[in-house]
Amino acid sequence: MKLKYNIVALSLGGAMKIVRFGVSIPEDLLTKFDEMIEEKGYANRSEAIRDLIRDFIVRHEWELGDEEVAGTITIVYNHDEAAVVEELLDLQHDYVNQIISSLHVHMDEHNCLEVIVVKGKASDIKKIAERLISLKGVKHGKLVMTTTGKELV
Repeated sequence: MKLKYNIVALSLGGAMKIVRFGVSIPEDLLTKFDEMIEEKGYANRSEAIRDLIRDFIVRHEWELGDEEVAGTITIVYNHDEAAVVEELLDLQHDYVNQIISSLHVHMDEHNCLEVIVVKGKASDIKKIAERLISLKGVKHGKLVMTTTGKELV
C-alpha cells in the first residue's frame, strides 16, 4: 500500500532534509498528547513525534528477527540457589559473540542484579534472554530492546 501525503521539505545546510506533514487526530487525543510531552519535557510536538517514529522503527527491527539489534537483559536472582550462578556464567560464555558486557550488583546478602548488554540478530537475542530469564533461581528478568543506531536517523 502506497501512502499519500502532502509534504513541505526544508533543507538544513544540505545535511538533512526535514519534511513537514500534517496529522489529523481527535482533539482529545491531541490534548492528552500535549500534556504528556510537556510532562516529559519535550521542546515541541515534532521532537516527541520523531521519538515515537524511531521507537516504531526499532520495534519493527526486533519483529523482523534478522536485523542486527542491541539491548539489555536485566535479571534479579538469588545467588543462594544451587546452580544459578554457574549456569549464568556458562550461558554468558556460550554467547560470547552476542554478549558484549555485563554488570553485577549485590542488592543484599542474598539477591543480585545482573545487567547484560547484548548485540546480534533479534531472534538470537530473544532466545538468549529467554534462556537466562527462565533459569531456576531467577526471580525477575526483562529484555529491553533497542537499536544499534546504524539505520536510525
